[in-house]
Amino acid sequence: MSHTTVDSPVGPLTLVAHDGVLSGLYMTGQRHRPGDEAFGPEDPSPFGDVITQLAEYFDGTRTGFDLPLDPIGTPFQRTVWRALVEIPYGGTVTYGELAQRLGRPTAARAVGLANGRNPIGIIVPCHRVVGANGDLTGYGGGLARKRHLLDFEQGSDAYRLPL
Repeated sequence: MSHTTVDSPVGPLTLVAHDGVLSGLYMTGQRHRPGDEAFGPEDPSPFGDVITQLAEYFDGTRTGFDLPLDPIGTPFQRTVWRALVEIPYGGTVTYGELAQRLGRPTAARAVGLANGRNPIGIIVPCHRVVGANGDLTGYGGGLARKRHLLDFEQGSDAYRLPL
């Protein structure tokens, strides 16, 4: 394991790699963020493409990521996380819709729990999942960050994150 930290419009992002492949992207104060001791030594070398693609995303020239990923989770969690990357840039789906897409129409709550455990925020866009009525609900990085990311992707200046 190794890690590095990069600045972003939503605050510092800690990038974590396992055997040189991105396995974590964590925000400051994120729920379910492992302790820093789990991240291994500081080493920016495995993160060149990740840093470049994140910079392109935040400057508005990238709408999807093309990176090898190694999120660690249960088979069900990994299924949910794979479905998250299919949500179009600027779009949203509800937890129920995501459960339907997975062929598990009664599993909205389980989908929500797996979504909340996503270890690779932003790149695996768990911020694009909303409540049944379209309201913002739970986000490991905080609702202000979720609103910021959605507004950014939807081209809105309505909300700017005070960092």
